[in-house]
Amino acid sequence: MRVGIVCPYDWGTPGGVQVHVRDLAVALQRLGHTVSVLAPAETGTELPDYVVSSGGSIALAYNGSKAKVSFGPRAARRVRRWLREGDFDVLHIHEPMAPSVSILSCWAARGPLVATWHSSMDRSRALSAMYPIAQTALEKVSARIAVSEAARQTLVEHMGGDAVLIPNGVDTSAFGTLPALDGWPGSGGALFFIGRIDEPRKGLQILLEALPEIIRAHPQVRLLIAGPGDVDEFSASLPEDVLAHVTFLGLVSEEEKIRAFVSADLYIAPNTGGESFGIVLLEAMASGTPVVASDIEAFARVLEDGDAGALFRNEDSADLAQVINELLDDEGRRADLATAGLERAREFDWQTVAARIVDVYESVTVTGERVTEDLRGQVIGRLSRRSSDRDEVEL
Repeated sequence: MRVGIVCPYDWGTPGGVQVHVRDLAVALQRLGHTVSVLAPAETGTELPDYVVSSGGSIALAYNGSKAKVSFGPRAARRVRRWLREGDFDVLHIHEPMAPSVSILSCWAARGPLVATWHSSMDRSRALSAMYPIAQTALEKVSARIAVSEAARQTLVEHMGGDAVLIPNGVDTSAFGTLPALDGWPGSGGALFFIGRIDEPRKGLQILLEALPEIIRAHPQVRLLIAGPGDVDEFSASLPEDVLAHVTFLGLVSEEEKIRAFVSADLYIAPNTGGESFGIVLLEAMASGTPVVASDIEAFARVLEDGDAGALFRNEDSADLAQVINELLDDEGRRADLATAGLERAREFDWQTVAARIVDVYESVTVTGERVTEDLRGQVIGRLSRRSSDRDEVEL
């Protein structure tokens, strides 16, 4: 099958959607499919051979974050050329409402079209204003996928209809395979955080507010921080006694990230909201590193309400410090969480997730049009057999 995949966000900027698209493309290729990905990319960005650039990007405030997207006449021309030259059996567009090449591809598409929703967001005037414009594109969508219940609810509330629930995937075989970073984790307790350091909803400030209490209980504890942002400006705001326990890695490669996960006794995810899933939790769990996360809905689902990882009260630094201190003192509990987390991560392995997505592709390529009622029943049955959940799908 020839599959075209559209990623709305800049390929060279770290993000959950980009990682999802990359790993899906690789998983589909392993299954024998031909894949081409269209994504914004700045000049000089090193791209895999399956990625085609839609041109440079601009930063845009979107869903509580800054997204680098590609839009306008030039991007539209590149979209049309890519579609024409690709001659795809199915087109898979991610975040179809994003003001980028995603919605441009919806408008230009002909033939079977699958769309995946990643984001969780509250209703807003901007989204309401976008609805009439987006609706003209979304009418072409043959099948809808949501990566989480939160993303599905966003779709239902903003656009109507429903979607099959197929979660994010993780290549479990890639994690836990490389040695820890030199000198880590050590014997005094090691914590790891990854995310944009100056983005409030990633919650780093909450972890730093908890750190003095953690240091009092564990004087040799160290915090490893990875992610983009102005390290000099950020570190200048920290008290010297706290900064002495912090190591900044900056923007890391995939190999460095894999090593960083196994360099810690605990992975900390203090995100405050705006997350629909939590792929980074699965990466930590696949590495065998126990997770401590805020109890936002998306994270609680991934961690099975605390069975596969520890939860703390969202935005409560005192509770976070208590949970971390208790786990640093309890090696047996950490080992139990590591085992449970690894088992949970394997449920989301890309081999399983990609097969479910191919089921959706096959359902919409039988006729090249919207799926018949008989086929609707067939695909729901096939997807249900692959999952213990009772998924619903609008096709």
